Amino acid sequence: MLNQNIKILHIDSNHPLLWEQLQQAGFSNYEDFVSSKEEVEAKIHDYQGIVIRSRFKIDKTFLDKATNLQFIARVGAGLESIDCEYAISKGIHLIAAPEGNRNAVGEHALGTLLSLMNKLNKADKEIRSGHWNRESNRGHELDGKTVGIIGYGNMGKSFAKKLRGFDVAVLCYDILNDVGDENAKQVSLTELQEKADVLSLHIPWTPETDKMICTDFIDAFAKPFWLINTSRGKNVVTADLVTALRSGKIYGAGLDVLEYEKLSFETLFEGEKPEAFEFLLQAENVLLTPHIAGWTVESKEKLAQTIVDKILKLYI
Repeated sequence: MLNQNIKILHIDSNHPLLWEQLQQAGFSNYEDFVSSKEEVEAKIHDYQGIVIRSRFKIDKTFLDKATNLQFIARVGAGLESIDCEYAISKGIHLIAAPEGNRNAVGEHALGTLLSLMNKLNKADKEIRSGHWNRESNRGHELDGKTVGIIGYGNMGKSFAKKLRGFDVAVLCYDILNDVGDENAKQVSLTELQEKADVLSLHIPWTPETDKMICTDFIDAFAKPFWLINTSRGKNVVTADLVTALRSGKIYGAGLDVLEYEKLSFETLFEGEKPEAFEFLLQAENVLLTPHIAGWTVESKEKLAQTIVDKILKLYI
């Protein structure tokens, strides 16, 4: 048990085990799922810890008011909603849980790819409309292809592991050295672009990855390819993706994330839809899901457990 009173503010709902196990360990839990960012800022000085998903950005203004904060725990993989550098400069521990939903993301990426290559979503829609079209729904086999993975951390490694049952070559590119393993050979970006038939993105959203997948990047691929994005929507320039889909440079795209998502990931933009998005909605070779790659029954529990374990490690 704790020998000090650590008060934790939960501003998003999560699996109940997170609350229960922290309470059993001696932490004091408080929740506020409705107050505005400004209202939370007004009282955050009372808390030593905060547990978030993505309701609002933890910026310098927030951190300056969090005078007693010892840790920020995000129940998810990425930390882009936090000014990490400023938080660290204030001695605040940052906790994330990519281990908690990496398996879910890997399975989703594989399922999306197979569905896309075999035109399952298109064929299903046609049958429901009374059409039995076999030749126009002739698919492609994954065996014999080269799969390129950009970003070889928790999510990229999980996807590569799922590919072990297929007769494929798996290449990975990452800004870190020596991350390749028995499931993927680490190569230069140039080599990946020369050889890949499939590109799967598993990268965070940073200044370096923002709008990374643009026309110049796509045109650098030697062959047409399928694109899977389960990372962050703003890593892909949608208008450039649409151009490549129209030209055939990209055979098809499976998008679990969209450039137009709000920071909270809970909704899309409001108002008139951009022309590029309208194209995606109508395209038969595009598969769209609402940011659910890591959103399984199992991952909800695993994410919460990972956060609990990491918080306990700080204090016990």
